[in-house]
Amino acid sequence: MTFQAPGFGLIQDIDVRLTVELGRTDLHLRDVLALGEESVVMLDRLVDEPLDVKVNGKLIARGEVVAEGNRFGLRILELVGSTQPGLEG
Repeated sequence: MTFQAPGFGLIQDIDVRLTVELGRTDLHLRDVLALGEESVVMLDRLVDEPLDVKVNGKLIARGEVVAEGNRFGLRILELVGSTQPGLEG
């Protein structure tokens, strides 16, 4: 499935920010100030749980980390929010 909508070609060259969210946590400021090299911050996401993929802050997909050469990448596992008319796979 891919995101395709009528008239979409007119705006395809607009730049957007794609973000992959590994996880979140809430900390007290004193805990942030105490962080140093080798500190570990535990996040809310489990090791095998899919990561959130956002475009300009809006969740569009979930995926998993892959490695290619010496770089990280992302494999899309699921598109979300694609129930609107004109979005088909």
